[in-house]
Amino acid sequence: MVRDLANSDAPFAGRLEPVAFHAGPPQEEALARLEWLVTERQRCGIVTGAAGLGKSHLATAAARRLGGLGCDVAVLSLGGLPDGEWVDLALERFALDASSRAETLRPWQKLENRLRENSLMERPTVLICDDLDRGPADAAQGLGRIAAAAESRFEWSLVVATVTPAALDRVPDALRQRAAVRIELAPWTEAETADYLTWELARHGRQADLFTPEAAATLARFAGGVPRDVLRLGRLTLAAAAGDGVGRIDAAIVEQVWRELVPVESGGRDPAGARPARAVKRLWG
Repeated sequence: MVRDLANSDAPFAGRLEPVAFHAGPPQEEALARLEWLVTERQRCGIVTGAAGLGKSHLATAAARRLGGLGCDVAVLSLGGLPDGEWVDLALERFALDASSRAETLRPWQKLENRLRENSLMERPTVLICDDLDRGPADAAQGLGRIAAAAESRFEWSLVVATVTPAALDRVPDALRQRAAVRIELAPWTEAETADYLTWELARHGRQADLFTPEAAATLARFAGGVPRDVLRLGRLTLAAAAGDGVGRIDAAIVEQVWRELVPVESGGRDPAGARPARAVKRLWG
């Protein structure tokens, strides 16, 4: 089981691909609202959520869902992208044919041509822009133009931006004013976390009820329902259970792993002094 931590196909590996996406109620609601934006021919939507709530994973799942509706979809990871590169990234994601790439046009003109072609075919173009708040300023400006422009070449275009709540005020007015809905991702409840644990284990052919109900509730409480933390704690708890030779995971094992991962304010471990799970000691010691 410990070896599984280096295996990207192991449970709780956190791969950003549609097959690994668990559509809990918050995610399903978000996808339904994104579908509504397409069917109602809206021009902009904003997805907000704190770090770790799965905005990037939602973006990949949305691309698949909206592509199934006939949309031409490009997912742009804008965080840390240098100025002047976002249009080239968009053209790459749209997979232009050889003749289009060979045209002696500026990248922006090539992008406009793609949007115009899709508009003529009445095919929605969706630009899903992950981490817009951490992207270059020229990307926010260009995407704002696509969302707000009245020209016919843009009328079948939809811009979806993901941002943290604290960064909403840095989203250009052109996007915020055109956003038909604000989609807010919420943490999972204890029941939703338990459903995810069961789903993820079953997806990998593991014992679906490996976590007792008390263990699932404890994991959900320690992770705060944040999917990224649920993945991390779930992965390390599996390793700890294997290291201790435990056939089923109870709340005590989850708590042992959590105490080993999170030091108290004094810089030491949890003052309750619970013995750290042996597998976790090997991984982190």
